[in-house]
Amino acid sequence: MQTILILIFVIGYLAIALEHPIKINKTATALITGVLCWTVYIVSEHEPSPILGELSHHLASVSEILFFLLGAMTIVELIDAHQGFKLITDRITSRNKVTLLWLISLITFFLSAILDNLTTAIVMVSVLRKLIKDAETRKLFAGVVIIAANAGGAWSPIGDVTTTMLWIGGQVTPVNIIKTLLLPSLISLIVPLVYLTFRMKGSVQKNLTNEDEGDTRQQLIIKTQNSVIMLLTGIGTLVFVPIFKTVTHLPPYMGILLGLGIVWVVSEILHSGKDEEERHPFTVAHALSKIDTSSILFFLGILVAIGALESTHLLAGLAQWMDKTIGNQDVIVIAIGLASAVIDNVPLVAASMGMYDLASFPTDSKLWEFMAYCAGTGGSILIIGSAAGVAVMGMEKIDFLWYLRKISFTALIGYFAGVVAYLVIFSLLH
Repeated sequence: MQTILILIFVIGYLAIALEHPIKINKTATALITGVLCWTVYIVSEHEPSPILGELSHHLASVSEILFFLLGAMTIVELIDAHQGFKLITDRITSRNKVTLLWLISLITFFLSAILDNLTTAIVMVSVLRKLIKDAETRKLFAGVVIIAANAGGAWSPIGDVTTTMLWIGGQVTPVNIIKTLLLPSLISLIVPLVYLTFRMKGSVQKNLTNEDEGDTRQQLIIKTQNSVIMLLTGIGTLVFVPIFKTVTHLPPYMGILLGLGIVWVVSEILHSGKDEEERHPFTVAHALSKIDTSSILFFLGILVAIGALESTHLLAGLAQWMDKTIGNQDVIVIAIGLASAVIDNVPLVAASMGMYDLASFPTDSKLWEFMAYCAGTGGSILIIGSAAGVAVMGMEKIDFLWYLRKISFTALIGYFAGVVAYLVIFSLLH
Protein backbone atom coordinates (compact mmCIF):
# COMPACT_ATOMS: atom_id res chain seq x y z
CA MET A 1 0.00 0.00 0.00
CA GLN A 2 2.78 2.44 0.91
CA THR A 3 4.60 1.68 -2.36
CA ILE A 4 1.44 2.50 -4.36
CA LEU A 5 0.99 5.74 -2.38
CA ILE A 6 4.55 6.83 -3.07
CA LEU A 7 4.13 5.96 -6.77
CA ILE A 8 0.89 8.00 -7.03
CA PHE A 9 2.50 10.97 -5.28
CA VAL A 10 5.63 10.86 -7.46
CA ILE A 11 3.62 10.58 -10.70
CA GLY A 12 1.34 13.41 -9.55
CA TYR A 13 4.34 15.52 -8.59
CA LEU A 14 5.97 14.97 -12.00
CA ALA A 15 2.71 15.87 -13.76
CA ILE A 16 2.56 19.13 -11.79
CA ALA A 17 6.20 19.87 -12.67
CA LEU A 18 5.56 19.13 -16.36
CA GLU A 19 2.26 21.04 -16.49
CA HIS A 20 3.10 23.00 -19.65
CA PRO A 21 4.72 20.22 -21.77
CA ILE A 22 1.86 17.76 -21.05
CA LYS A 23 -0.77 20.54 -21.21
CA ILE A 24 -2.69 19.37 -18.12
CA ASN A 25 -3.53 21.99 -15.51
CA LYS A 26 -1.62 21.47 -12.24
CA THR A 27 -4.79 21.98 -10.18
CA ALA A 28 -6.51 19.01 -11.83
CA THR A 29 -3.42 16.86 -11.22
CA ALA A 30 -3.17 17.94 -7.56
CA LEU A 31 -6.83 17.17 -6.88
CA ILE A 32 -6.62 13.73 -8.55
CA THR A 33 -3.39 12.95 -6.67
CA GLY A 34 -4.90 13.94 -3.31
CA VAL A 35 -8.09 11.91 -3.77
CA LEU A 36 -6.27 8.84 -5.15
CA CYS A 37 -3.86 8.79 -2.20
CA TRP A 38 -6.75 8.66 0.28
CA THR A 39 -8.66 6.17 -1.89
CA VAL A 40 -5.73 3.73 -1.88
CA TYR A 41 -5.32 4.21 1.88
CA ILE A 42 -8.98 3.53 2.78
CA VAL A 43 -9.40 0.64 0.32
CA SER A 44 -6.32 -1.11 1.74
CA GLU A 45 -7.72 -1.05 5.30
CA HIS A 46 -10.51 -3.26 6.68
CA GLU A 47 -11.96 -0.61 9.02
CA PRO A 48 -12.72 2.72 7.26
CA SER A 49 -14.00 4.68 10.29
CA PRO A 50 -10.59 5.63 11.77
CA ILE A 51 -9.36 6.69 8.33
CA LEU A 52 -12.39 8.91 7.81
CA GLY A 53 -11.58 10.50 11.16
CA GLU A 54 -8.00 11.13 10.04
CA LEU A 55 -9.24 12.65 6.77
CA SER A 56 -11.55 14.98 8.69
CA HIS A 57 -8.66 15.98 10.94
CA HIS A 58 -6.43 16.82 7.97
CA LEU A 59 -9.24 18.61 6.15
CA ALA A 60 -9.76 20.83 9.21
CA SER A 61 -6.08 21.83 9.15
CA VAL A 62 -6.11 22.37 5.37
CA SER A 63 -9.33 24.40 5.56
CA GLU A 64 -7.74 26.76 8.08
CA ILE A 65 -5.00 27.55 5.56
CA LEU A 66 -7.45 27.86 2.65
CA PHE A 67 -9.79 30.22 4.54
CA PHE A 68 -6.78 32.27 5.60
CA LEU A 69 -5.59 32.45 1.99
CA LEU A 70 -9.08 33.35 0.74
CA GLY A 71 -9.50 36.10 3.36
CA ALA A 72 -6.05 37.59 2.79
CA MET A 73 -6.44 37.60 -1.00
CA THR A 74 -9.85 39.28 -0.74
CA ILE A 75 -8.50 42.02 1.55
CA VAL A 76 -5.61 42.63 -0.86
CA GLU A 77 -8.01 42.80 -3.83
CA LEU A 78 -10.20 45.36 -1.97
CA ILE A 79 -7.14 47.51 -1.21
CA ASP A 80 -6.14 47.24 -4.86
CA ALA A 81 -9.66 48.17 -6.06
CA HIS A 82 -9.37 51.40 -4.07
CA GLN A 83 -5.87 52.05 -5.54
CA GLY A 84 -4.37 51.68 -2.08
CA PHE A 85 -1.13 50.17 -3.39
CA LYS A 86 -0.76 53.13 -5.75
CA LEU A 87 0.06 55.21 -2.68
CA ILE A 88 3.07 52.95 -2.12
CA THR A 89 4.14 52.50 -5.74
CA ASP A 90 3.99 56.25 -6.45
CA ARG A 91 6.67 56.72 -3.78
CA ILE A 92 8.97 54.08 -5.27
CA THR A 93 10.49 56.22 -8.00
CA SER A 94 13.52 54.14 -8.96
CA ARG A 95 13.25 52.29 -12.27
CA ASN A 96 16.67 50.66 -11.93
CA LYS A 97 16.16 46.87 -11.74
CA VAL A 98 18.87 46.26 -9.15
CA THR A 99 17.80 49.10 -6.83
CA LEU A 100 14.16 48.06 -7.12
CA LEU A 101 15.02 44.39 -6.46
CA TRP A 102 16.86 45.24 -3.23
CA LEU A 103 14.15 47.63 -2.08
CA ILE A 104 11.27 45.19 -2.72
CA SER A 105 13.17 42.26 -1.18
CA LEU A 106 14.09 44.05 2.05
CA ILE A 107 10.55 45.41 2.48
CA THR A 108 9.24 41.86 1.97
CA PHE A 109 11.76 40.39 4.42
CA PHE A 110 10.80 42.63 7.34
CA LEU A 111 7.09 42.79 6.51
CA SER A 112 6.97 38.98 6.48
CA ALA A 113 8.16 38.88 10.09
CA ILE A 114 5.31 41.20 11.15
CA LEU A 115 2.53 39.63 9.08
CA ASP A 116 3.54 36.18 7.83
CA ASN A 117 5.21 34.91 4.68
CA LEU A 118 1.96 33.96 2.90
CA THR A 119 0.15 37.29 3.42
CA THR A 120 3.30 39.28 2.65
CA ALA A 121 3.85 37.42 -0.64
CA ILE A 122 0.27 38.20 -1.70
CA VAL A 123 0.66 41.89 -0.80
CA MET A 124 4.05 42.31 -2.49
CA VAL A 125 2.99 40.60 -5.73
CA SER A 126 0.08 43.06 -5.86
CA VAL A 127 2.61 45.89 -5.45
CA LEU A 128 4.82 44.41 -8.20
CA ARG A 129 1.88 44.43 -10.63
CA LYS A 130 1.75 48.21 -10.25
CA LEU A 131 5.51 48.66 -10.54
CA ILE A 132 6.51 46.36 -13.40
CA LYS A 133 4.78 46.00 -16.76
CA ASP A 134 6.92 43.27 -18.37
CA ALA A 135 5.58 39.86 -17.31
CA GLU A 136 8.94 38.05 -17.47
CA THR A 137 10.68 40.65 -15.30
CA ARG A 138 7.77 40.64 -12.86
CA LYS A 139 7.96 36.85 -12.55
CA LEU A 140 11.67 37.11 -11.69
CA PHE A 141 10.93 39.69 -9.01
CA ALA A 142 8.05 37.53 -7.73
CA GLY A 143 10.46 34.60 -7.41
CA VAL A 144 12.76 36.69 -5.22
CA VAL A 145 9.72 37.82 -3.21
CA ILE A 146 9.15 34.13 -2.35
CA ILE A 147 12.75 33.82 -1.10
CA ALA A 148 12.46 37.07 0.88
CA ALA A 149 9.06 36.19 2.40
CA ASN A 150 10.20 32.75 3.56
CA ALA A 151 13.50 34.12 4.92
CA GLY A 152 11.64 36.86 6.77
CA GLY A 153 9.15 34.39 8.22
CA ALA A 154 11.81 31.99 9.55
CA TRP A 155 13.21 34.27 12.27
CA SER A 156 9.88 35.47 13.63
CA PRO A 157 7.61 33.35 15.88
CA ILE A 158 4.60 34.58 13.87
CA GLY A 159 6.24 34.79 10.44
CA ASP A 160 6.00 31.14 9.37
CA VAL A 161 3.62 28.37 10.37
CA THR A 162 6.48 25.99 11.28
CA THR A 163 8.15 28.55 13.56
CA THR A 164 4.75 29.21 15.13
CA MET A 165 4.31 25.45 15.66
CA LEU A 166 7.67 25.25 17.43
CA TRP A 167 6.80 28.30 19.53
CA ILE A 168 3.37 26.98 20.57
CA GLY A 169 4.87 23.54 21.24
CA GLY A 170 7.41 25.03 23.65
CA GLN A 171 10.45 24.17 21.52
CA VAL A 172 11.51 27.82 21.01
CA THR A 173 10.94 31.18 22.68
CA PRO A 174 10.25 34.41 20.71
CA VAL A 175 13.23 36.49 21.91
CA ASN A 176 15.74 33.68 21.39
CA ILE A 177 14.49 32.73 17.92
CA ILE A 178 14.72 36.35 16.78
CA LYS A 179 18.20 36.76 18.28
CA THR A 180 19.64 33.56 16.80
CA LEU A 181 17.96 33.43 13.36
CA LEU A 182 17.75 37.08 12.25
CA LEU A 183 21.28 37.18 10.82
CA PRO A 184 21.26 33.72 9.13
CA SER A 185 17.84 34.49 7.60
CA LEU A 186 19.03 37.88 6.35
CA ILE A 187 22.14 36.28 4.84
CA SER A 188 19.93 33.70 3.08
CA LEU A 189 18.34 36.67 1.28
CA ILE A 190 21.41 38.91 0.84
CA VAL A 191 23.47 36.22 -0.94
CA PRO A 192 20.81 35.65 -3.67
CA LEU A 193 20.45 39.44 -4.04
CA VAL A 194 24.21 39.88 -4.50
CA TYR A 195 24.23 37.02 -7.01
CA LEU A 196 21.37 38.56 -9.01
CA THR A 197 22.90 42.05 -8.81
CA PHE A 198 25.72 40.94 -11.11
CA ARG A 199 23.31 39.25 -13.53
CA MET A 200 20.64 41.93 -13.77
CA LYS A 201 20.86 45.06 -15.92
CA GLY A 202 18.65 47.84 -17.19
CA SER A 203 15.49 49.42 -15.90
CA VAL A 204 11.86 48.38 -15.55
CA GLN A 205 8.91 49.82 -17.38
CA LYS A 206 6.22 50.94 -14.97
CA ASN A 207 2.75 49.48 -15.45
CA LEU A 208 1.01 52.78 -16.14
CA THR A 209 -2.75 52.90 -15.74
CA ASN A 210 -4.38 56.30 -15.62
CA GLU A 211 -7.55 55.42 -13.74
CA ASP A 212 -7.97 59.02 -12.59
CA GLU A 213 -8.33 60.48 -16.07
CA GLY A 214 -11.46 62.64 -16.39
CA ASP A 215 -11.97 63.04 -12.64
CA THR A 216 -12.53 66.47 -11.13
CA ARG A 217 -10.29 67.81 -8.35
CA GLN A 218 -12.99 67.02 -5.77
CA GLN A 219 -13.32 63.47 -7.07
CA LEU A 220 -9.54 63.01 -6.93
CA ILE A 221 -9.46 64.20 -3.30
CA ILE A 222 -12.21 61.74 -2.36
CA LYS A 223 -10.44 58.93 -4.27
CA THR A 224 -7.18 59.64 -2.46
CA GLN A 225 -8.93 59.75 0.91
CA ASN A 226 -10.62 56.41 0.16
CA SER A 227 -7.28 54.93 -0.93
CA VAL A 228 -5.60 56.01 2.32
CA ILE A 229 -8.48 54.71 4.45
CA MET A 230 -8.57 51.31 2.70
CA LEU A 231 -4.78 50.91 2.69
CA LEU A 232 -4.51 51.67 6.41
CA THR A 233 -7.56 49.54 7.26
CA GLY A 234 -6.41 46.61 5.11
CA ILE A 235 -2.79 46.56 6.27
CA GLY A 236 -3.94 47.25 9.83
CA THR A 237 -6.21 44.20 9.84
CA LEU A 238 -3.43 42.03 8.39
CA VAL A 239 -1.00 43.19 11.08
CA PHE A 240 -3.74 42.60 13.67
CA VAL A 241 -4.01 38.88 12.80
CA PRO A 242 -0.92 37.69 14.75
CA ILE A 243 -1.89 39.96 17.68
CA PHE A 244 -5.42 38.52 17.64
CA LYS A 245 -3.97 34.99 17.62
CA THR A 246 -1.64 35.74 20.56
CA VAL A 247 -4.37 37.33 22.67
CA THR A 248 -7.28 34.96 21.91
CA HIS A 249 -5.36 31.75 21.00
CA LEU A 250 -7.80 31.35 18.10
CA PRO A 251 -6.25 30.17 14.80
CA PRO A 252 -5.06 32.81 12.27
CA TYR A 253 -7.96 32.21 9.86
CA MET A 254 -10.37 33.56 12.50
CA GLY A 255 -8.35 36.76 12.67
CA ILE A 256 -8.25 37.13 8.89
CA LEU A 257 -12.03 36.57 8.63
CA LEU A 258 -12.59 39.24 11.30
CA GLY A 259 -10.28 41.53 9.34
CA LEU A 260 -12.16 40.83 6.10
CA GLY A 261 -15.43 41.68 7.82
CA ILE A 262 -14.01 45.01 9.04
CA VAL A 263 -12.59 45.93 5.62
CA TRP A 264 -15.90 44.91 4.03
CA VAL A 265 -17.88 47.23 6.35
CA VAL A 266 -15.49 50.14 5.74
CA SER A 267 -15.80 49.66 1.97
CA GLU A 268 -19.60 49.62 2.21
CA ILE A 269 -19.60 52.86 4.24
CA LEU A 270 -17.22 54.63 1.82
CA HIS A 271 -19.52 53.90 -1.15
CA SER A 272 -22.90 54.00 0.58
CA GLY A 273 -24.03 57.04 -1.45
CA LYS A 274 -23.42 55.42 -4.85
CA ASP A 275 -25.80 53.35 -6.95
CA GLU A 276 -25.32 49.62 -7.43
CA GLU A 277 -23.37 49.91 -10.68
CA GLU A 278 -20.89 52.45 -9.27
CA ARG A 279 -20.39 50.43 -6.08
CA HIS A 280 -19.82 47.07 -7.79
CA PRO A 281 -16.03 47.42 -8.48
CA PHE A 282 -15.47 48.10 -4.77
CA THR A 283 -17.55 45.21 -3.42
CA VAL A 284 -16.34 41.93 -1.93
CA ALA A 285 -18.32 40.07 -4.61
CA HIS A 286 -16.19 41.74 -7.29
CA ALA A 287 -12.98 41.12 -5.30
CA LEU A 288 -13.85 37.42 -4.99
CA SER A 289 -14.43 37.20 -8.75
CA LYS A 290 -10.83 38.40 -9.33
CA ILE A 291 -9.24 35.84 -7.01
CA ASP A 292 -7.57 32.87 -8.70
CA THR A 293 -9.63 30.09 -7.11
CA SER A 294 -7.76 27.42 -9.09
CA SER A 295 -4.62 28.15 -7.04
CA ILE A 296 -6.64 27.62 -3.84
CA LEU A 297 -7.91 24.28 -5.16
CA PHE A 298 -4.34 23.38 -6.14
CA PHE A 299 -3.27 24.07 -2.58
CA LEU A 300 -6.13 21.86 -1.36
CA GLY A 301 -5.07 18.95 -3.55
CA ILE A 302 -1.40 19.13 -2.56
CA LEU A 303 -2.11 19.37 1.19
CA VAL A 304 -4.67 16.56 1.09
CA ALA A 305 -2.10 14.33 -0.65
CA ILE A 306 0.55 15.25 1.95
CA GLY A 307 -2.00 14.44 4.67
CA ALA A 308 -2.32 10.90 3.29
CA LEU A 309 1.46 10.46 3.41
CA GLU A 310 1.46 11.69 6.99
CA SER A 311 -1.46 9.47 8.08
CA THR A 312 0.19 6.36 6.66
CA HIS A 313 3.31 7.27 8.68
CA LEU A 314 5.45 7.57 5.56
CA LEU A 315 6.80 10.97 6.65
CA ALA A 316 7.49 9.80 10.22
CA GLY A 317 9.19 6.73 8.75
CA LEU A 318 11.32 8.97 6.54
CA ALA A 319 12.37 11.03 9.57
CA GLN A 320 13.26 7.91 11.57
CA TRP A 321 15.15 6.43 8.62
CA MET A 322 17.22 9.61 8.32
CA ASP A 323 17.92 9.49 12.07
CA LYS A 324 19.26 5.93 11.81
CA THR A 325 21.02 6.25 8.46
CA ILE A 326 22.54 9.73 8.65
CA GLY A 327 23.01 10.05 12.39
CA ASN A 328 24.45 13.59 12.40
CA GLN A 329 21.68 15.92 13.59
CA ASP A 330 22.91 18.95 11.67
CA VAL A 331 22.88 16.97 8.41
CA ILE A 332 19.41 15.58 9.23
CA VAL A 333 18.00 19.07 9.81
CA ILE A 334 19.62 20.35 6.58
CA ALA A 335 18.04 17.37 4.77
CA ILE A 336 14.64 18.19 6.32
CA GLY A 337 15.02 21.73 4.97
CA LEU A 338 15.81 20.41 1.49
CA ALA A 339 12.92 17.94 1.73
CA SER A 340 10.57 20.82 2.58
CA ALA A 341 11.14 22.08 -0.97
CA VAL A 342 9.29 18.98 -2.18
CA ILE A 343 7.02 18.10 0.74
CA ASP A 344 5.15 20.66 2.82
CA ASN A 345 7.29 21.73 5.79
CA VAL A 346 4.40 21.52 8.28
CA PRO A 347 4.10 17.69 8.42
CA LEU A 348 7.90 17.39 8.26
CA VAL A 349 8.35 19.59 11.31
CA ALA A 350 5.38 17.92 13.02
CA ALA A 351 7.02 14.51 12.46
CA SER A 352 10.33 15.85 13.80
CA MET A 353 8.60 17.27 16.89
CA GLY A 354 7.22 13.78 17.50
CA MET A 355 10.63 12.17 17.01
CA TYR A 356 12.58 14.39 19.39
CA ASP A 357 11.12 15.16 22.82
CA LEU A 358 11.70 18.17 25.04
CA ALA A 359 13.31 15.99 27.71
CA SER A 360 16.20 15.19 25.36
CA PHE A 361 16.18 18.52 23.52
CA PRO A 362 14.91 21.28 25.84
CA THR A 363 13.46 24.64 24.79
CA ASP A 364 15.79 26.73 22.58
CA SER A 365 18.11 23.81 21.85
CA LYS A 366 20.22 24.00 18.71
CA LEU A 367 18.02 21.34 17.07
CA TRP A 368 14.86 23.47 17.28
CA GLU A 369 16.54 26.75 16.25
CA PHE A 370 18.22 25.14 13.26
CA MET A 371 15.02 23.35 12.25
CA ALA A 372 13.08 26.63 12.32
CA TYR A 373 15.60 28.15 9.90
CA CYS A 374 15.95 25.15 7.55
CA ALA A 375 12.23 24.29 7.36
CA GLY A 376 11.33 27.96 6.88
CA THR A 377 13.81 28.80 4.11
CA GLY A 378 14.18 25.41 2.40
CA GLY A 379 10.69 25.72 0.91
CA SER A 380 11.95 28.51 -1.39
CA ILE A 381 14.08 26.08 -3.43
CA LEU A 382 11.01 24.85 -5.36
CA ILE A 383 7.91 26.95 -6.00
CA ILE A 384 5.51 24.40 -4.48
CA GLY A 385 7.64 24.04 -1.34
CA SER A 386 5.91 26.82 0.59
CA ALA A 387 2.50 28.43 0.96
CA ALA A 388 3.99 31.72 -0.27
CA GLY A 389 5.30 29.97 -3.38
CA VAL A 390 1.98 28.32 -4.17
CA ALA A 391 0.13 31.65 -3.76
CA VAL A 392 2.56 33.49 -6.04
CA MET A 393 2.46 30.60 -8.52
CA GLY A 394 -1.27 31.09 -8.88
CA MET A 395 -1.22 34.90 -8.92
CA GLU A 396 1.56 35.31 -11.52
CA LYS A 397 1.01 32.05 -13.47
CA ILE A 398 4.59 30.94 -12.81
CA ASP A 399 5.17 27.38 -13.94
CA PHE A 400 7.24 24.85 -11.99
CA LEU A 401 10.02 24.40 -14.58
CA TRP A 402 10.43 28.16 -15.12
CA TYR A 403 11.01 28.61 -11.38
CA LEU A 404 13.38 25.62 -11.37
CA ARG A 405 15.49 27.19 -14.13
CA LYS A 406 15.42 30.82 -13.00
CA ILE A 407 15.12 30.86 -9.20
CA SER A 408 15.88 27.47 -7.60
CA PHE A 409 19.70 27.74 -7.77
CA THR A 410 19.56 31.27 -6.39
CA ALA A 411 17.39 30.09 -3.49
CA LEU A 412 19.67 27.08 -2.91
CA ILE A 413 22.85 29.14 -2.51
CA GLY A 414 20.98 31.46 -0.15
CA TYR A 415 19.77 28.48 1.88
CA PHE A 416 23.27 27.06 2.33
CA ALA A 417 24.74 30.51 3.03
CA GLY A 418 22.27 30.84 5.93
CA VAL A 419 23.11 27.29 7.08
CA VAL A 420 26.82 28.14 7.27
CA ALA A 421 26.05 31.46 8.99
CA TYR A 422 23.93 29.76 11.68
CA LEU A 423 26.51 27.03 12.37
CA VAL A 424 29.34 29.59 12.61
CA ILE A 425 27.34 31.87 14.91
CA PHE A 426 26.32 28.91 17.10
CA SER A 427 29.92 27.68 17.42
CA LEU A 428 31.11 31.18 18.34
CA LEU A 429 28.41 31.64 21.00
CA HIS A 430 28.92 28.16 22.48
